[in-house]
Parts: sequence; structure tokens; C-alpha cells
Amino acid sequence: MLTLRKGSGCAQVGTVLTMTDTDEGPFLEIRAAVAADVRTVKDITDTAYRHYIERIGRVPVPMEADHAANVAAGKVFVAQEAGTGRVIGLVVVEVHEDHLFLDSIAVRPDAHGKGVGRRLLGFVDERARASGVPEVRLYTNAMMWENQKIYPKYGYEVVERRVDGPYDRIHYRKRLD
Repeated sequence: MLTLRKGSGCAQVGTVLTMTDTDEGPFLEIRAAVAADVRTVKDITDTAYRHYIERIGRVPVPMEADHAANVAAGKVFVAQEAGTGRVIGLVVVEVHEDHLFLDSIAVRPDAHGKGVGRRLLGFVDERARASGVPEVRLYTNAMMWENQKIYPKYGYEVVERRVDGPYDRIHYRKRLD
């Protein structure tokens, strides 16, 4: 296990990333989710996305995901407070030949504003680099306007806006150096 101090960025050793960022949030460990995490993954995802149902007029795709299958496939990574083991955030990622797809990111509401999402995005970058792919891709619903303000701050650029069935999505990518 590797411990990082504030300002040192993030790196991965095996499947666990440990971070200390005392001025900006809790001491975190990011690790691969296991079967025992499935209920928590569902709960955090539902809580993070539920408020969008009324705005977009349907249940967001991450709420309908097969969380057990995603965990079993090694696609889900959870952020937990190192002292308590309490899971406070997660990402769902999928490695493709030429990119890493960030399918979902979710943080418990009581952990908002503490840098958990930022650190999860940093983990995604490191996961992509470790996988040997040159970029991260994601999309967000066009009605989730908060996300359209967040992703550019972390180096994501808009690629296109596209309607996929009932979903109006903005597609982003981040090229890794």
C-alpha cells in the first residue's frame, strides 16, 4: 500500500490507492469493490443520481445498472475512509483498446465538497495510464448541467452532443500525457 501526501498527486499500487489530504478531506483508500460492497454501491449510486429523475424525466442509467455484474467484472472501485472503512464514493470504469470509459462517478451527499470526486477522477486518470490507454472518455446527460461545469476543470473537453435513444448526452474526453 502506498501513502500519498497532499500535493503529491495519486498513484496506484495493486488495486489499492491510499491518499492523505488532511486540508481537503478525509484520508481515503480507493480499492476494487468486492461482492460485499454491492448494496453500498447501489445505495450511493441511487442517492447520487435520484435528484436527476424529475429533471431529465426518467431514471438515470447508472441507477439501472447491474451493480453485482459490474463489481464481479472488476469495473467498480470504491473510495473509503481509511480510519472507518466507510465507503463514501465510487467509480465504474471500463477499459477499451484505445480509451478508458468512465461510466459513472458517485459520491455520498455528506461527503460532497471534501475532494472525494476530485480524487476519484485522479484515480481514473491513473487507472487509464496503468492500462496503457491514451485517454479517458465519458458522457453526461445534457440536463445534468452541474457536470458540464465540473469536467472541463479537470481537463475534459467536449467531443460532441448526441441523442442516444431517449438520452441527450454530452460526450467528453481527456487526453493523457
